[in-house]
Amino acid sequence: MTSYAAAGVDIAAGDRAVELMKSKVALARRPEVVDDASGFAGLFDVSALLKYRRPLLATSTDGVGTKVLLASRLGVYDTIGRDLVGMVVDDLVVCGAEPLFMTDYIATGKVVPERIAEIVGGVADGCRLAGCALVGGETAEHPGAMAADEFDLAGAGTGVVEADELLGPDLVRPGDVVLALASSGVHANGFSLVRHIVAEAGLDLAAELPELGRTLGEELLEPTKIYALDCLTLAREAGVHAFAHITGGGLAANLARSLPATADAVLDRSSWTPPAIFEVLAGHGAVPPQEMDRTFNLGVGMCAIVPSDAADQALRLLNDRRTPAWILGEITPGTGQAHFH
Repeated sequence: MTSYAAAGVDIAAGDRAVELMKSKVALARRPEVVDDASGFAGLFDVSALLKYRRPLLATSTDGVGTKVLLASRLGVYDTIGRDLVGMVVDDLVVCGAEPLFMTDYIATGKVVPERIAEIVGGVADGCRLAGCALVGGETAEHPGAMAADEFDLAGAGTGVVEADELLGPDLVRPGDVVLALASSGVHANGFSLVRHIVAEAGLDLAAELPELGRTLGEELLEPTKIYALDCLTLAREAGVHAFAHITGGGLAANLARSLPATADAVLDRSSWTPPAIFEVLAGHGAVPPQEMDRTFNLGVGMCAIVPSDAADQALRLLNDRRTPAWILGEITPGTGQAHFH
């Protein structure tokens, strides 16, 4: 007799995964979340938006790329969800939007309940750090399409911003200051190159490297820094004009997206020293500086563009929140480019 289980899909394992993740997901809530007894949808009470004069909903969707392959190889599943949240909510806050809720999607070759619960637990932890709710998700078992230990992870988030408080290029002026907010490491971009370097150089992920103070695998799996609440604090108290989330494409390319066509961001490369992991990757992979620049964040995970008279206040706020930050450069008349002097 043929059955769904015989085809490789274990419904009971999926149900067990849901039970295991419930306690973690329960911590990633907001007061506006309304329970749906059926569990088919996540409900969010938007009457909370009545306080806005003209609320704009912002939405973002993303994944964590091939970093999932490294997590699977190392058997570490409890941090990759934080990477997902960082990639989604820190795109939302670039325009000044407060993240409200997220949903996630996991595809895997075989549902191992404990593994799925760890992944979703990481997503819930990330949502808690971002101040948003995890209102739902889906785990799909894809036997035949994916190996039993393979998985992929994606998610979508929704936020809200007052229309007349929207941040972006239109507010940026010559004389503004560019602040850098430190990354926690590689974050979740450039891992196809990372894995290529590891394979070609024969690097041992379990080896502790003196320059890192821990194993290479631990360093590479360090979860993405979540800046959402830092950015919202700056927007509320430091008069920020624009943010730039430094993801694929590197610092200059992402910062240019937040500039008007009449201004440049002139950056000082001597203002910081990239974390040691980037020197390790560049050295073992013989990666030229230009390629490093356009692939990795090099230690800068988010940029804030603020009026010059607000820079000190912004740095104090970030210091109080224990987010390392520094003056990276300034805005000058130009053509919408970001470059180093």
